[in-house]
This record gives sequence, C-alpha cells and structure tokens, in this order.
Amino acid sequence: MAESRRPPVRLKSPDEIRAIAQCGEIIAALFAELEPRVRPGVSTAALDRFVDDFVRSHNGAVPAFKGLYDFPGSACTSVNEEVVHGIPSARALREGDIVSIDVGVKRRGWCADSAYTFPVGEVGRDAARLMAVTYEALDAAVKAVRAGGHVGDIGASVVSAVRPTGHAIIRDLVGHGIGRAIHEEPQVSNIGRAGFGLPLREGMVLAVEPMLAVGTDRIRTLDDGWTVATLDGSLSAHFEHTVAVTQEGPAILTGGGIWDSAGEKVAGGAPRVGTVGARATVPHSSALPS
Repeated sequence: MAESRRPPVRLKSPDEIRAIAQCGEIIAALFAELEPRVRPGVSTAALDRFVDDFVRSHNGAVPAFKGLYDFPGSACTSVNEEVVHGIPSARALREGDIVSIDVGVKRRGWCADSAYTFPVGEVGRDAARLMAVTYEALDAAVKAVRAGGHVGDIGASVVSAVRPTGHAIIRDLVGHGIGRAIHEEPQVSNIGRAGFGLPLREGMVLAVEPMLAVGTDRIRTLDDGWTVATLDGSLSAHFEHTVAVTQEGPAILTGGGIWDSAGEKVAGGAPRVGTVGARATVPHSSALPS
C-alpha cells in the first residue's frame, strides 16, 4: 500500500500575503469594535450578529467560519471553561466571565484567522493571570515564526513561556497553515521540540494559536458536537494571530487596533498592557487593492 502523505505546504507570494493581510486588518478592526460590546448581559448570539454584519460590510468580505464543516455561526464564542468552537447562543455573558472570540475572514479568495479572549467587566485574578500568560505565549510563538527555523520551534517557545507559570497547554488542539483555505498544512502544535519538524520557509503563512487552561490539559466535546471544553471545568483562554514568514522576520497579518493596547480590568489590580499584536509592516501596503 502506498504511504499516506499530507498535502504540500503552499508558499505565498508577497502579493498573496498582502491579500491575506487585508483580511487580517478587517479582523483587527472588528476586535476593536467588539471590545466595548463585550459586557454583562450581552448574548453571544448578539455578538455573532455584530461579527457577521461587520465583516460583510467590508467590500466582498465574508465570515470564513459560517457554514465551514456546517458550523452554524460567524464566530466561535467560547466562554470560561470552553476552549474553542463555542456556538453563539442566547447565553448572556456575566460579570467576571471571559470569552474567546475566534473569527475567520475570507475576501477575494484569501483567508485570515485570529482569536482574542475578552474579559467581561472586572475579572478575577485567576482569569486575568490566565489571559496574560496565554497572551505572552502567543508573543513567544510569533517570535519563533522565522525562516530557517522549524515548526517545532513554535511549540517549544510556547512550552518555555508557559511551563514556569503552572498553566496547562491544550495539546490536543493545534494551529495550522492558512491561505486560500482557512485550514491548510502544516499543523502547528503548541507542544514542540526546538529544531525539529517542518522547516520554516519564506512565504509560509501560519495561524499560531496557544490555548491554555488553569487546570488540566484534557478536553472534551460537549453534546452540541462542536464546543470543546476543559475536562475539569477550569478556565481556558485562547489568542491567535495569522503570521507570515518573511525575510525581515515574522509579519503579523492580524494585528493592530486592540492588540496594540490590550488590557483588562482586574479585581484589586492594575490592567495589563501588551503589544504582541502590533501589526507588522507588509511591504508596499499602500498598493493593496481596495
């Protein structure tokens, strides 16, 4: 029997990377608009409707998740112990919740994918620390997306960032390549060994997405067939960027806006501020088609 082989990784040209960056700019702008709307009493279905309307208002852009593998929403809205793939519903957010909103955008045949975990009002210290560590893990992962490195470097960077904190890395869920399709090769594990795995080459575009939990790394799929939650019910957070491998280093294609000054209210503490998502300069961005 012939050996089963994964599809090849397709390298993107500078023009194609700029097209993906256009999709990423829509998501970054969306997250900035979502931040004040994520508040107690708002349902995840209402947030999903806003996502759908916002994305479709951008010159031919559509929500890439809507109908993907029959997913019913335009965004994945995962609350508290829910890690990913939460289905938008009438569930109202409550003070102290955290909600991961994962959005894909497709425009003119190209896709970008990004996720951000939002605090709902003032959150507790465990939630705030979890978000901060996950955010820092994304920062470490993005910095490892360099030509001449390996896919294993990305996961190794996540492990190095997270291990001292005692948080759990959700090892059964992975990042991925992205381009014409929302999910392409290669898979990008958050558990890796530096110097191992597929070599990183200029033109690769990857969705890098650490997912962490306060408790166990074990997960389960809920009865709806979509929502993935921590097995022990502990809090989970998820941050994601679409990143291109370029000669100049990692180019974040989904940054800017809220990512430049991310923070949350913390009970009895100061807000965290970070810059991991500052949008990378994509060459000749002024020449992007409208």
